[in-house]
Amino acid sequence: MTILGAAVTIVAAAGTGCGIEEPVPGATTTTSATVAQPARAPGIVIPDGRVEHIVDRVDQRAQELLRETGIPGMAVAIVADGKVVYQEGFGIREVGTEQQVEPDTVFQLASVSKPIGATVVAREVAAGPLEWDTPLRQLAPWFTLNDPYIGDHATVGDLYAHRSGLPDHAGDKLEDLGFDRAQVLQRLPLLPLEPFRAAYEYTNFGLTAAATAVAEAAHTDWADLSERAIYEPLGMTATSSRYADFAAAANRAVGHTRVGEDYRRTEPPRRPDAQSPAGGASSSVVDMARWMTMVLGNGSYEGREVVAPDALLPAVSPQIVSAPPATPDARAGSYGYGFNVGTSAAGRVVLSHSGAFNAGAATAFTLIPSANVGIVTLTNAAPIGVPETLNAEFADLVQFGEVREDWWGLYQEAFAEIEGPTGELVGERPPPNPAPAGPPAEYAGIYGNDYFGPAQVVADGDRLLLTLGPGKVTVPLRHWDGDTFVFTPTGEAANPGTISQARFDDDRLWLEFYDSEGFGTFTR
Repeated sequence: MTILGAAVTIVAAAGTGCGIEEPVPGATTTTSATVAQPARAPGIVIPDGRVEHIVDRVDQRAQELLRETGIPGMAVAIVADGKVVYQEGFGIREVGTEQQVEPDTVFQLASVSKPIGATVVAREVAAGPLEWDTPLRQLAPWFTLNDPYIGDHATVGDLYAHRSGLPDHAGDKLEDLGFDRAQVLQRLPLLPLEPFRAAYEYTNFGLTAAATAVAEAAHTDWADLSERAIYEPLGMTATSSRYADFAAAANRAVGHTRVGEDYRRTEPPRRPDAQSPAGGASSSVVDMARWMTMVLGNGSYEGREVVAPDALLPAVSPQIVSAPPATPDARAGSYGYGFNVGTSAAGRVVLSHSGAFNAGAATAFTLIPSANVGIVTLTNAAPIGVPETLNAEFADLVQFGEVREDWWGLYQEAFAEIEGPTGELVGERPPPNPAPAGPPAEYAGIYGNDYFGPAQVVADGDRLLLTLGPGKVTVPLRHWDGDTFVFTPTGEAANPGTISQARFDDDRLWLEFYDSEGFGTFTR
């Protein structure tokens, strides 16, 4: 699930709402800088030395979470005032081995790749002539969407803020079926659109389209651009945006999923190259600490400017409301360009993002710029809320000196909902007296679909096999009732326990799981 692939928002954020604009840096004003910038004033003052005093509690809590959840491994780093004040590894890199997780251990980042990629784009913006508001079509003539106006006017920023109108997780199921990046991007124009710049819909391949266009404008590919723009200048030697580099790393944490009470290595592993800008980076907490220090330093690292502040600021500023408040007294959640941007209960801006693969990665970072502090937590297990819990508790300790919420309980509840199985027949018992199916050969054939391509149904003795996509993903169809069968979808987009109907009707085959955007009908 490249949700988080999206970010998980439990406590949403709000702006100051005071109606007083902050002056432009360097502008002439008749009042003092302190008085003129109330939007920067925190609600609660943090005493000096607090971060150093809470490091031991973070270490203990990390060990507790590892022990209580049984996840194989985790690594954590904390930065404060431009320095790394804590970095540690816990557990093992792979179940069945004694390979210990270390601070240098490389993890798949999943959607934490998005904010890292946003800093890559910001560096290109600073170099010019690219801007965040450059229409994508100016950079990549191949880009278009279902509405020609939106296709012509959607900007790099629109795609990085998930406000292009593309539906939620557009293209992810194509990737699961073996379509490569170019093939997925070619199919995006077939998808229906939500209102342009008015709807937040999290899309890995929308953001990937923007990043790909930026790389093409720089006459390179995304992985090389990322290395040149950010990884090399920051000395992030263990970081890459290619799966092959992660797979070749000697000190890497492999993904794990839970089977019963145990965690097992995920096979096949998650290979996210198709959506590399959105979820394909891998890194260690040592390298991530360097990147967080740069972001907290307003684009500078160890006295050197890596990303110009004017180019970075839009990425870490609210660009669209991502989580509207449910009640008048609730804070809203916002998204910048690749970053979650919120306001904490202490009145401080918080930058964050989570990453998650059902195939065995759960990651998150949290930055509090006004306190010049940040934490990153990387794990090698399917998401259940561990990184988000540790980071939220750390943020509470920094701002309040105590943990104020049951973050573990809140995140467990949130992930149980996010990761829950889908399908109308989930939890249903098969009919006790089902209508008989026709002969298997009656259903066999090739069924066409403009979006997903052909689906092949083959009679294999007394059972049916369904094959989809360039990856030849094959699943058995189990009879349910009459001409209705069921199957278990595979891939990152299919949460554990998901059940899909496969319903035959004359020369048509309807696949429930693939009908989220109305493309679930295949015609023989």
